[in-house]
Amino acid sequence: MESTLRQLAAYAAVARAESFTAAAAHLHVSQSSLSRAVADLERQLGARLLERDTRNVRLTAAGVETLRIAEQIVNAHASGMKELERFLLGEAGTVTVATLPSVAAVLLPQAILEFRRRHPRVRVEIMDGLEQAVLGHALSGDADFAITTGEPSGQLEHRPLVRDRFVAVLPPDHPLTGRPVVTWEDLAREPFLAVGRASSVRRLTDAAFAQVDALAAPAAEAGNVATVGGLVAAGLGVSALPALVLPLLGSGPFVHRPLADPVVDRRLDIALRARRPLPPVARRFLETLEELRTRRRELPPGVSWA
Repeated sequence: MESTLRQLAAYAAVARAESFTAAAAHLHVSQSSLSRAVADLERQLGARLLERDTRNVRLTAAGVETLRIAEQIVNAHASGMKELERFLLGEAGTVTVATLPSVAAVLLPQAILEFRRRHPRVRVEIMDGLEQAVLGHALSGDADFAITTGEPSGQLEHRPLVRDRFVAVLPPDHPLTGRPVVTWEDLAREPFLAVGRASSVRRLTDAAFAQVDALAAPAAEAGNVATVGGLVAAGLGVSALPALVLPLLGSGPFVHRPLADPVVDRRLDIALRARRPLPPVARRFLETLEELRTRRRELPPGVSWA
């Protein structure tokens, strides 16, 4: 039994109107084609659906039940096609973004708010984690794209988004707080509190110390930047963190100062799978990000659009 959608729609129109003539006019088809479609449906079902005479069309018991099912199918098809149309236009669906925790908590909320205002039917899913996990989500296709650090590769195309400047993070009573600018050599002479080795922050701080030939063996390290902030606030040492991370450190107490010699920026890119088309909703989200960047929407201190 393989009744077609056309047959079910034709039957539903006739049954609702109780007239082949009225249904044909409503559907803009000939009455003869409508009669054939209903007759074919009755033959396939092996049941009489309509009682006909010269003036009237009446539904049989089988016809009443068939109308109920036919309307469910026709309405579900219309609803599904409308949803598909919205998806293809980027107006429905889910956009999945893999990113670092600081980006997820500080940079993305503004973009999501703007995006959801324009596209309320689209759901946004955030997969936050450390650099390698984020890049892995983008490569595997679990995420539509990533916002992260890392170098371009043959598998991922990178588009610069923002630059995030490192600052010195100090206990409030530390002698270095009296300086307008702190250097990496200054930090190397203090107990240094480092982020764990799996973090992009650790890779960049290690590179900065190497650039000035300074040995800064961590006095302590932690995988979570909030933990590092707590250690600094307790007076156990100093640290260096990107400005975008500062809101994740908690209430302190700690202070931060500009960090120089060298000035270090963490570059955050949009990372896309090379030569792979993006879903429409993901394209719409990237358009929102690009518009925010073009309009130079305000960012936290120390963070700038690329």
